[in-house]
Amino acid sequence: MDKDRIEGPVKEGAGKVEEAWGHATKDPEAEAKGESRQAEGKVQEGWGRTKDAVRDVAHDVIHEDDLDDD
Repeated sequence: MDKDRIEGPVKEGAGKVEEAWGHATKDPEAEAKGESRQAEGKVQEGWGRTKDAVRDVAHDVIHEDDLDDD
């Protein structure tokens, strides 16, 4: 599993906390930063999933001959 698939949700969770803090303290800048961090975390997780998918396809293509030899 790609590290971005782990780091992304962590970043997203931190963004939720930051957004809630901004909302609770009536700090629109903190709220906006939290929303931005959440979006960044979602993108990072998606990027990690994409890298995993490409890695899986590449592995299958490279080892395709191994399957054909059976």
